[in-house]
Amino acid sequence: MGVTKSDFLPEESFKSWGNYVNALKETPARLADRVLTRSSVEAELEVKARSQNEMKKTLSWWDLIWFGMGAVIGAGIFVLTGREAREAAGPSVVISYAVSGLSALLSVFCYTEFAVEIPVAGGSFAYLRVELGDFMAFIAAGNILLEYIIGGAAVARAWTSYFATLCSRTPGDFRITVHQLSEGYNELDPIAVGIIAIVGVIAVLSTKGSSRLNYVATIVHIIVILFIIICGLIKADTTNYTPFMPFGPRGIFAASAVLFFAYVGFDAVSTMAEETKNPAKDIPIGLVGSMVITTTIYCLMAVTLCLMQPYQTIDPDAPFSRAFESVGWGWAQYIVAAGALKGMTSVLLVSAVGQARYLTHIARTHMMPPWFAKVDTKTGTPVNATIVMLAATAVIAFFTDLGILSNLLSISTLIIFMLVSVALLVRRYYVSGETTVENRNKLIVFLLLIIGSSIAIAAYWGTSESGWIAYCVLAPIWFLSTLGLWIFVPQARIPKLWGIPLVPWLPSTSIAINIFLLGSIDKKSFIRFAIWSGFLLVYYFFFGLHASYDTAKEFERKGIKEGRLEEGQVVSAT
Repeated sequence: MGVTKSDFLPEESFKSWGNYVNALKETPARLADRVLTRSSVEAELEVKARSQNEMKKTLSWWDLIWFGMGAVIGAGIFVLTGREAREAAGPSVVISYAVSGLSALLSVFCYTEFAVEIPVAGGSFAYLRVELGDFMAFIAAGNILLEYIIGGAAVARAWTSYFATLCSRTPGDFRITVHQLSEGYNELDPIAVGIIAIVGVIAVLSTKGSSRLNYVATIVHIIVILFIIICGLIKADTTNYTPFMPFGPRGIFAASAVLFFAYVGFDAVSTMAEETKNPAKDIPIGLVGSMVITTTIYCLMAVTLCLMQPYQTIDPDAPFSRAFESVGWGWAQYIVAAGALKGMTSVLLVSAVGQARYLTHIARTHMMPPWFAKVDTKTGTPVNATIVMLAATAVIAFFTDLGILSNLLSISTLIIFMLVSVALLVRRYYVSGETTVENRNKLIVFLLLIIGSSIAIAAYWGTSESGWIAYCVLAPIWFLSTLGLWIFVPQARIPKLWGIPLVPWLPSTSIAINIFLLGSIDKKSFIRFAIWSGFLLVYYFFFGLHASYDTAKEFERKGIKEGRLEEGQVVSAT
C-alpha cells in the first residue's frame, strides 16, 4: 500500500488551503492553548493506540542494564578522552568524568521516576508534555531528535577512526577530502554510513534480537575494557601524572561539558519502558545500575590512559590503541581497537532503538507526521521511524567532524536533562485542581530563582576569568531558593510505585550542574544550536502547532464523551 498525504497531514487544518489559512490566522490563540495545556498520564498511555500495533513487552532489568551500558560506553570514552586530556584537562580529565558522571546520575534518578509512572516510548518528551505542556515538550522533542542524530553520527565517525587503527592505517585513509567544502564538513566518511545501515537492519528486525546482540557485543566490550585497565596500569608511569591540572579548574569543567557526550544514551533506555515487563522494578535497577557501573569504568580508563603516556602525546583519534603502541605493546592496540569497535556498534544499536521510539511517540501526538508512529505488525518495531532517523544520522555522519558534533550534542542533552529535572519538581509540587494558588505561585517563584541563579552562575563562569564575588551572591540564592521550596511548599503528589529521594535537593542540584556545564561550551556551538532552534520554531508555527492542536481537540471531544480531559485543559479559542 502506497504512502498518501493523509499519512503525513491527516488533520482538519490541512484538509484544504482554506482550512490551512484559517489555522494560520488562529496561530496566537492556538499557541496560547498549547502553552497552557498539560497532557495527562492517561492521555500519554492512550496515544499508544495510534501506532496501530503494541510494542512487545520482552525486557527485564537485566536487559536494561546491558542496554544502558551498551548505549553509553562507546565513542565518548574511546575518542573524546584523548582529545580532552590533550587539549583541555590533562590528567585531571578523571575529575571531568566524575563531574559529568554526577550530573548524568542525578538526571538518571529524575528519569527513573518518570519512566515508572509514565511507561511509554516517548521518554523525556512524554514527561515534559505531561508537566510543562505541549510547547516545551516540542522544543525538547526537537533537541532530543537532534541529540540522537548527532550522537549516532559522532559514534559512526569514531567507528571509522578505530577501524583504521585495526587496519594499521590512519582515519584519513578511509575518508574522502573535498576541498571545496568548509573545514569540519569536508572529510566524507563512507564507512560511517555503512555501519549505520547495518545497525539499522538489525534494529528494524527485533527489539529482543537487538538486546541479545547487545549482550554479546557488550560482554566482549567489558572484557576488552578490563584488559585496557589491567594491562595499562602494568605499564603505568606516575611521572606522567605531573602536572595533574595543567589547564586549571576551567580546563576540568570545559572538558566535563564535552565529555558529557560520553554519558549520552542512557535516556534511550527510558524509552523502552513500554517494552519492559515490570517497569517499577526493572527501570530503576536498569538505569541507575548501568550508570554507576559506567561512571566507575570511565574514571578508571581515564586514569589508565594518562598514566601510560604524557597527556601532550596522546593521540586524539584512537588514544587507547596508540597508548599501547607508545609503551611497546603494539600487538595490544589491535585488541583495543576491536573492543572499541564492538562497543561503538552497541552504542549505535541502542541509539537506533531509542531514537526510533522517541520519534514514534512524538508522531503519536501529531507534532510530527503520524506516518512515523506506525509499528510493524510482524516485527513489533517502529520501522518507519527507525529508517528515517538512521538516514538522517547517516547524512550527518558522512559530512561532519567529530569535534563539531560533540559540542553541539552536549548543549542539546544538557538542556533536555535540565528540563526533565524542572518537570520533576513541577510534578511533585503541582497538581491541577488540588494545589492552591498561593502554593502554585510560591513554586513558580522558587523555580525561577533556582533556574535564574544557575544561569547567572554559568554565565559568570563563562565570561569572567578570575572573579569570585558573584559566586558568593548567586550560590546562596540557589541554596535559599531550594530551601524555601523544601520548607514552604508542600508536595502535592507522592509517587505510586517509585520516587527519587531528597526532593527538592536532588533535582535542584541537577538543574544547577547541567546549566553550569553549559557555561563551558564554546560560542560557535551555541550559534549552531540557535540556528537549529530557529528551524524548529518555523516548523512548529507552520505545521506542528496546528497538527497537534487538532489532534488534542479531537482527544478532548472524545474525553468529554467518556468523562475524561487533558489535565489543565483550557477552552479553545475556536
